[in-house]
Amino acid sequence: MLFPTTIVGSYPQPEWLIDRAKLAGRFPPRVRARELWRIPEPFLAEAQDDATIVAIRAQEEAGLDIVSDGEIRRESYSNRFATALEGVDLDNPGTALDRSGHPNPVPRIVGRIRRKRAVEVDDLLFLKAHTDRKTKITVPGPFTMLQQAQNDFYGSEEEAAMDYAAAVNEEIQDLFASGADVVQIDEPYMQARPEKARQYGLQALNRALEGVEGTTCVHICFGYAAVIHARPSGYSFLPELAGCKCRQVSIETAQSHLDTRVLRELGGKQVLVGCLDLNDMEVETPQVVADRIRRALEHVKPEQVILAPDCGMKYLPRDVAWGKLVAMVEGAKLLRREFGAA
Repeated sequence: MLFPTTIVGSYPQPEWLIDRAKLAGRFPPRVRARELWRIPEPFLAEAQDDATIVAIRAQEEAGLDIVSDGEIRRESYSNRFATALEGVDLDNPGTALDRSGHPNPVPRIVGRIRRKRAVEVDDLLFLKAHTDRKTKITVPGPFTMLQQAQNDFYGSEEEAAMDYAAAVNEEIQDLFASGADVVQIDEPYMQARPEKARQYGLQALNRALEGVEGTTCVHICFGYAAVIHARPSGYSFLPELAGCKCRQVSIETAQSHLDTRVLRELGGKQVLVGCLDLNDMEVETPQVVADRIRRALEHVKPEQVILAPDCGMKYLPRDVAWGKLVAMVEGAKLLRREFGAA
């Protein structure tokens, strides 16, 4: 199939499940933020299951080809995995600057980072039990998790990053063994801190992908539109991903009006072209979506292109998110007809 459609990872959590005003009124949590949930603990897991089914059905009804669990059980894209690791003190958190430059409570590293157990395998199995479409699940990347932590143990950031990478690698291997079609690694801090990303981030990312056989994707972005409003027109770290072992790279182009010539430098990888502007509450028309993809097609082949939103959709109103996904699916249909693949 030409021009398959998917989401980056997250879909809006319902208001009855999570306090969306609290969620939007703070920076994405790096430690646990249980105060965001509206459902008492004894009933929370069941409520999260129900909301996950709603998110899966919304993606199916919109017509997506590859669906995720919507990251419904997560308070942020990274903290569910990062706080499940051995070697971090969650009771006495540290502080690190967010990519916006503001201090945020973060896991404090007090010992060797190790994965104690599979963190997301049950989430994947639940997703697979409730859809017959291709599935994708996301994990935070080793570089990004280190930037979202306070290191009080390791002698160097490089050493810490490689232990985070080993933990991510174990998780990815288990996810593919459990039937994932795509595993996406979220590495937004590679864009935010490109010097460190060049120093050791790509090495850590490749360690996380070592020995992995399935389809892997790396998502790199400018941050949630609801949190980071200004957008550069180009990435500070993107061509370097040509040297990554991943098969796919997920980027944003819609809000930033990205100069898509940079796609030529990704070494023939498949590209998830972000074609939905998540800062704009107006739903795009299918033609606008198709036009945004055509900008990428000036530099990459049609078979390399996958349609996706710019970033995770968790901060959008649910009706807006769903409408945008429908427009994206219809835009893909326009392109398939145009390229004779309808």
